[in-house]
Amino acid sequence: MTPPRATARTYPHTVTLRDGTPVTFRLMTAADAGRIGTFARSLPEDDLLFLRMDITDPGAVALWVRSLEAGLATTVIAEVNGETAGYASLVQNRVAWQRHLGEIRTQVGPAHRSRGLGRALAGEIFSIGRERGLRKIVAQMTTDQKGAIATFERLGFKPEALLQDFVVDHAGRTRDLVVMAYDVTGLTEFVE
Repeated sequence: MTPPRATARTYPHTVTLRDGTPVTFRLMTAADAGRIGTFARSLPEDDLLFLRMDITDPGAVALWVRSLEAGLATTVIAEVNGETAGYASLVQNRVAWQRHLGEIRTQVGPAHRSRGLGRALAGEIFSIGRERGLRKIVAQMTTDQKGAIATFERLGFKPEALLQDFVVDHAGRTRDLVVMAYDVTGLTEFVE
């Protein structure tokens, strides 16, 4: 098994949220597959609806682990009191004309929202993206995910595309997808 892709940052390390809660950040490994499944099953159905993969499915988590091992993704797990509170992933593409891009995917458990954890995780992933020389980070979400859109806007992301009827939910209803992007070279204020 290949270890998680190296970064200049030291893991694990602890950050303090704005409410004073200490959170440990560490890189995800194959040993975390069960913990990710447990975390996923604790999420509300609406949160699971628009994830890029069904992380309640052990097979999907196994694919995620393989992408970590192949160096196509890096995931930072946030833990509070030993429990998974959220994660942020940086997914890269080996396609030559997209090698300068990374996509971030974040999820924060309901008990840890509105405390700055999502922003801290995004900052951590931005740091990793910068270390890797990525020039642009993108995030995708449905237009009805207002909280996620607001979070990314606060981080300086700008909408770059609106794809109508691009997502189909479990009930067969279509939703619009917004693609937001941030120029990594301009990021300074959110990275420690």
